[in-house]
Amino acid sequence: MNDQIIPAFSVSSLPLEALANQVARDREALNLQPPRWTAPTFGPDGRPMVDVAIIGAGMCGIAAAAALIARGVSNIVLLDRAPDGVEGPWVTIARMKTLRSPKTLPGIPGGLPSLSFRAWYTAQHGEAGWEALYKISNRDWQDYLTWVRRTLRLPLQSEVRVTRVSLGAGHVALALEDAGGARVLYARRVVLATGRFGTGGLDVPGFVDQGLWPDRAAHTGEVIDFTRLSGRRVAVIGAGASAWDNAATALEHGAASVDMYCRRAMLPQVNKGRGYAGPAWFEGWGELSPAQKWSLLVYLQDLQGPPPHETVLRTIRHAGFQLHLATPVVQARRSEDGVLLTLPGDQSAAVDFLILGTGFRIDLMGVPELAEIVHNVALWADRYTPPPEEMRSDLGLFPYLGAGFELQEREAGLTPELGRVHLFNHAAYATFGAIASDIPGAGLGAERLARAISVHFLKEDYAFLRARLEAFDEPELASTPFFVPKEARV
Repeated sequence: MNDQIIPAFSVSSLPLEALANQVARDREALNLQPPRWTAPTFGPDGRPMVDVAIIGAGMCGIAAAAALIARGVSNIVLLDRAPDGVEGPWVTIARMKTLRSPKTLPGIPGGLPSLSFRAWYTAQHGEAGWEALYKISNRDWQDYLTWVRRTLRLPLQSEVRVTRVSLGAGHVALALEDAGGARVLYARRVVLATGRFGTGGLDVPGFVDQGLWPDRAAHTGEVIDFTRLSGRRVAVIGAGASAWDNAATALEHGAASVDMYCRRAMLPQVNKGRGYAGPAWFEGWGELSPAQKWSLLVYLQDLQGPPPHETVLRTIRHAGFQLHLATPVVQARRSEDGVLLTLPGDQSAAVDFLILGTGFRIDLMGVPELAEIVHNVALWADRYTPPPEEMRSDLGLFPYLGAGFELQEREAGLTPELGRVHLFNHAAYATFGAIASDIPGAGLGAERLARAISVHFLKEDYAFLRARLEAFDEPELASTPFFVPKEARV
């Protein structure tokens, strides 16, 4: 696979059109698109504000938008920097063949059977096709998400980049850039549904020379032209799932060799993430005590997860692959004709290209659009001091979020509007578990987010809603002998 933008999905088949009509009937039956009830509000420019701006129109952005609209919070907009139909990582930088999750998950959002992945897949391939399916391909998952978004008619602005988020009295200002130039969008609240990148960007260890970019190194979270690696010697640092995905992809594109360097003496054997992918943890993690949450974070971090067996088998079938366990890379620097790796015991290795499978940073200072507001964000390190044996400095960098994924102040009163920013991305992991970053829990996470935002709007709009309640005058007894006209009521 050579990284490229794959054309947007287009709904054209009659079975999918019929399924979309069923979705509309189901939503109507359950009143999942009630009328808007929030108060009209206006920004500093005098124009009507949107209630919620969602940055990111991938899996979590779609789930969040659908959950809000189902509660009558419909004055929203989704913003995504990608072209329509390629939001998220699934057909760009995700280099596995299939999703890690089982096919039986309901999908995003999962409240209606007609909106499930199974319904979407079966409409095109029949029950026999569903039974024959092993796991969901990346392409199918992307097409399914696009179909959900279009079927629900979610309001999307594509190829829009959010460069800055600023706080104002009763609003958030988003500086935007698109083909038309720069502009400002005002919203009452903003949701960052920006996936793994939402924690601070790519993690590039300090022992790797930044001067290796762009011709001699790349991170697994970046676009890579794998055709350039044909006949080349490649090194991969890290042995997680994405590291194996990229090793396999390089070999499939003709790399002469791939050497993977792993600090551990053996690969993790059990995927504990599968062990807590269920309603007990998804619903309850957020209600645990800080000590319980932290203990879970430490336990899961120390164990890590193994690469999927399918990915391992996909990689090792190539003769040019070699895994080096208990072999951390000490230094990676540019050499005269490639990359020189310094290894333990005065050993070294020369390669043509380096791929980093080193994950993502936990550092809100590394999120460019939040640079103006993060100075007073409360972190876990500010709110909880673990026992010495559980001290993990990187975990302390996660934001300490409120009940609805909202940012909280480190110093109360300094940035009173900070809670208008909600992080519905991997930055929520410490506070809520994996309900804002991984497929199995995203639907439940979106419900929690939408419920909390609805409560915020009820409190903010109380005077408006109270006045509308008092003005409500639909006479129930008009058709009975006991009807009393309004002017005659005591």
